[in-house]
Amino acid sequence: MKAVTLGPEGTYSHRAASAVADVVEFRESVAGIVEAVADGTYPRGIVPIENSIEGSVTETLDALAAHDIAVVKEIVTPIRHALLAQETEFSVVASHSQALAQCRDYLEAEYPSAKLEAVASTARGVQRAREDAAVAAIGHPENAAGPSSASSQSRSDDAAGELQVLAEDIQDRTSNATRFFVLAPVGDRSPAGGKTSIIVYPNANYPGLLLELLEPFAERDINLTRAESRPSGERLGDYVFHIDIAAGLYEDRTQDALEVIEDIAENGWVRRLGSYDSEHVLY
Repeated sequence: MKAVTLGPEGTYSHRAASAVADVVEFRESVAGIVEAVADGTYPRGIVPIENSIEGSVTETLDALAAHDIAVVKEIVTPIRHALLAQETEFSVVASHSQALAQCRDYLEAEYPSAKLEAVASTARGVQRAREDAAVAAIGHPENAAGPSSASSQSRSDDAAGELQVLAEDIQDRTSNATRFFVLAPVGDRSPAGGKTSIIVYPNANYPGLLLELLEPFAERDINLTRAESRPSGERLGDYVFHIDIAAGLYEDRTQDALEVIEDIAENGWVRRLGSYDSEHVLY
């Protein structure tokens, strides 16, 4: 199966995608990945949804709210960050904003004068470090060896510098892990699985609204594993709610709860992303 995820080759998303796809291709943004799956260009897409240190990936939340798409699997993988550079002296550390944040304490303690540069992905930061000896990168230790093939992108490795691993496991907490969603076109949406994700846009704002949205789950003994709000973009103070529950859409209690929520959100909408199981992948 072919899948699309954050590139270039060597990102943590690429590693997660390799667990579900034989052929992996790349986009530079989460929005681009979601669009490519929603319009049928790819049968699967892999996007980061939540990190145990930095929380939800807001770009993913917003892209999911903007497209009708399905979630068919969750992949959980530990994140091992290493500091990679050509030399021991450098002035810039380039990586994805989440990776920089996950290593904040280490960078402040060891390289307080280094400029932090957020780029599209950890692999893009590694590319920056190969091209410029004044730049270090944060990525998986194996990224120091370079991509496994040159087919994923046009590169001039002969002119690129070799990287060394200056430090390993530099994340601020040893329990660092990231959840990835495996996305599919809406026709592949399934009611089967131990977890379910929904998005609710009530198009309303009044005292007790959030309580009303959550009570139907509590009353039916359904555990909420995540509940988060994001601005709708329509107007200030207007929100979209992302909710994960530990129950499948096939269950009567889930269907009953969602019927109540759909009544509450009658002026907006409720999107059932689908039910799925979780797979833990070690790298």
